[in-house]
Amino acid sequence: MKRIIQIAILILTSFATNSYAQIDTIKLKREARSLLREGNKLYNKQKFDEASIAYRKALGKNTKYDKASYNYGNALYQGKKYKEAVSQYELATKTAKTKVEKAEAYHNIGNAMMEQKQYQQAVDAYKNALRNNPGDDETRYNLAVAQKEAKKQEQQNKDNKDKDKKNQQDKDQKKDQDQQNKDQNKDKKEGDDKDDKKDQDQQNKDQNKDDKQDPKNDQNKKDNKQQKPQPGKMTPEQMKQLLESLNNEEKKTQKKMNVKKSKGRKVKQEKDW
Repeated sequence: MKRIIQIAILILTSFATNSYAQIDTIKLKREARSLLREGNKLYNKQKFDEASIAYRKALGKNTKYDKASYNYGNALYQGKKYKEAVSQYELATKTAKTKVEKAEAYHNIGNAMMEQKQYQQAVDAYKNALRNNPGDDETRYNLAVAQKEAKKQEQQNKDNKDKDKKNQQDKDQKKDQDQQNKDQNKDKKEGDDKDDKKDQDQQNKDQNKDDKQDPKNDQNKKDNKQQKPQPGKMTPEQMKQLLESLNNEEKKTQKKMNVKKSKGRKVKQEKDW
């Protein structure tokens, strides 16, 4: 009997627990819907930042609330927060209950990618939208625009890549040319220095040869050698000049002596008183 009572208590407890959990879930969903409506009112008043807060709170109550994810993405998109908007639209594609809702989420992903100039990603998103809703003409039109922009961007990237490659080639070529000119100038300078040294050596050699072969140089050396007096000896010319100088001195001395004799002494006169 006790065993039966225990089992009954467990069943009742489990039932009560599940009931409370269901009640909490229903309560959270109700609160999420209320926050969604609040966010929609703010969105319609173009208060996108405040609407984003309300949608985020709604998702806090119910993480799988697809409408809250989609509307949160729209509010972020209107606030030009395109990257964050894409994250919410991607979440909406996973929680969408119908293909049309999923197509709308992919469509908006494409729009957000277009705003970021990520045209190839926009093309992929629009294609996914058409797979879920092939009859959407607006998506088809946006896809054509995205494909055109993607092709243009691809060509521009290619042109920029070719331009960068050419600029790099020109830069490398200029670097090589500068190095070649530098090497040539270095070789030329070294060659000129060698030529100058060679010319100077040849000039010195020729000068020495001319000096050796010029008879005037030999005669000058000989004359200089002859004219240079030897120590302790006098040339005949010097001896002649010396004798003439001595004779002149002697004549001057003799002349002075004669003048002195002719004058004589003064004679003292006696006064005549």
